[in-house]
Amino acid sequence: QVQLVESGGGLVQAGGSLRLSCAASGRTFSTYSMGWFRQAPGKEREFVAIISGSGDNTKYADSVKGRFTISRDNAKNTGYLQMNSLKPEDTAVYYCAADLRWSWDLGMDYWGKGTLVTVSS
Repeated sequence: QVQLVESGGGLVQAGGSLRLSCAASGRTFSTYSMGWFRQAPGKEREFVAIISGSGDNTKYADSVKGRFTISRDNAKNTGYLQMNSLKPEDTAVYYCAADLRWSWDLGMDYWGKGTLVTVSS
């Protein structure tokens, strides 16, 4: 069982930066891939980025590539999403998810409750 708690959301102007954190419970955090997803108002939840348990592999959605960076600190049981050059279209609730598979679909095993990111123009 893994519990995930996101933090770091807030209001930021376009062009600004935010860093989201995902604190995980459990002693086997390093065995889980950790991903970030987002859901904008009126839209479906979508994949943003994922990182493997070791941190060696990452994958990004085209819409955030070059602007967002996913990372993790297994010693702290925490994952991160550094978001730079934010755009109004990045406004969404951001969710952290974890799974033993190397997969980035909505079938991830564990989900946090989300943190709201609002980017003003």
